[in-house]
Amino acid sequence: MTDATVPEKTLPLDQWHRDRGARMVPFAGYAMPIQYEGIIAEHRWTRESAGLFDVSHMGQLIIRGADAEKALEALLPADLAILKEGRLRYSLLLTEDGGIIDDLMITRRGDHFYMVVNGATKDGDIAHLQAKLPRTVVVDHMKEQALLALQGPKAAETLARLVPGVEALGFMTGGAFQIGGVTAWISRSGYTGEDGFEISVPAAQVLEVAALLGAQSEVKPIGLGARDSLRLEAGLPLYGHDLDTETTPVEADLGFAISKRRRAEGGFPGWHRISAEFDTTLIRRRVGLLVEGRQPVREGAMVIDDEGNEVGKVTSGGFSPMLEAPIAMAYVPVGSAEAGATIRLTQRGKIFQAKVSDMPFVPHRYHRKGGGQ
Repeated sequence: MTDATVPEKTLPLDQWHRDRGARMVPFAGYAMPIQYEGIIAEHRWTRESAGLFDVSHMGQLIIRGADAEKALEALLPADLAILKEGRLRYSLLLTEDGGIIDDLMITRRGDHFYMVVNGATKDGDIAHLQAKLPRTVVVDHMKEQALLALQGPKAAETLARLVPGVEALGFMTGGAFQIGGVTAWISRSGYTGEDGFEISVPAAQVLEVAALLGAQSEVKPIGLGARDSLRLEAGLPLYGHDLDTETTPVEADLGFAISKRRRAEGGFPGWHRISAEFDTTLIRRRVGLLVEGRQPVREGAMVIDDEGNEVGKVTSGGFSPMLEAPIAMAYVPVGSAEAGATIRLTQRGKIFQAKVSDMPFVPHRYHRKGGGQ
């Protein structure tokens, strides 16, 4: 999870994290909290109560202008034409060959779109958007905005105490609210598999909001370490690890991000390759693995066939605090990608046995209207 480069930027909540005993590490150009009291304790707290994450390193963008919807559809495989006000979609920036430049969330907000991209890739994403979008469409990087995430089964009741009405949001919807007198854009979304919210506020006022949230008995600050183990249990890929420009959406098992209309009509980068992979030409696919024994396999471990040839690679791996067993994600040949298939792995000269598993490893608990949790 860490990036060995020396951090150049400081989070608006940097001192807030340090005051709470966070161990800070370089990540995506920032000094970021990796843990406070320990990854397993923070992980379990989020699954049982409400964890507060600082994700202000991520890129928040406003995209507006004449024909912005049409111009964005030329770059993303999402069906933006049917995206209603305040609705979010998970989507992808793609290379001309169908590789994934980044994964992102996009929301229709009035006369513009609001996009959240990964922190480590945001500068490249902005350059790509500015180069590819017509001059009539403007990309505004919201550098003065911070982003928090409150995740867990008690997130809704906790946040509703401070923001009445926020509990009415359904999964993947958002709206404008006030929290402690601070104007915020709040969406019911996140990347832990839990019900929860992402809260965009001015960086100049994020300390007030963090203090307010952190004062709630259900809330504890959570670091990058538990953020990674939570998303792994949830079966969610992480850019730079499970996704990159050499990986297509179909290989990454992200076919849901390509809407039915766009899949039929095309008109986005890599459509021909992606369409063919949907039909017949897929060679490898991202899968979940349940690893035998207690020792985790890590990113970079190789998938091998019966003769010891390398035929795939682990892209994320660790110990699941909830399953109390090692789990992983890997790219394997399509012929070995069905649930229950036996996989052999090698890491530092040691052989591991694993079985392909359906994902998520731990069930999602998103709040869907009419369906409860």
